Amino acid sequence: METVRDDFITQGYEVLREGEGTTLMRKSTWGSTSTHIIVALLTVWWTLGIGNLIYALVAHNGADQVMIKLEAPEPAPGAAPVAATPEA
Repeated sequence: METVRDDFITQGYEVLREGEGTTLMRKSTWGSTSTHIIVALLTVWWTLGIGNLIYALVAHNGADQVMIKLEAPEPAPGAAPVAATPEA
């Protein structure tokens, strides 16, 4: 699971939550530069940059999320169950 998590981090994802068998990740983005320029050209006069701020927050909160789950392998058919040993 560590290698998969590291691959996603390399691709620009950030870890939101990490549990024993799961990791929730989100694409770290604040929006594209070209869209920020378009929003600024269309709204900066009336909103004094608040339109750009709203776009950045929407892009960041609406970014792609990925849940990585670590699942235990299923036992092979006919395999004997493994008994748990008590710890002292």
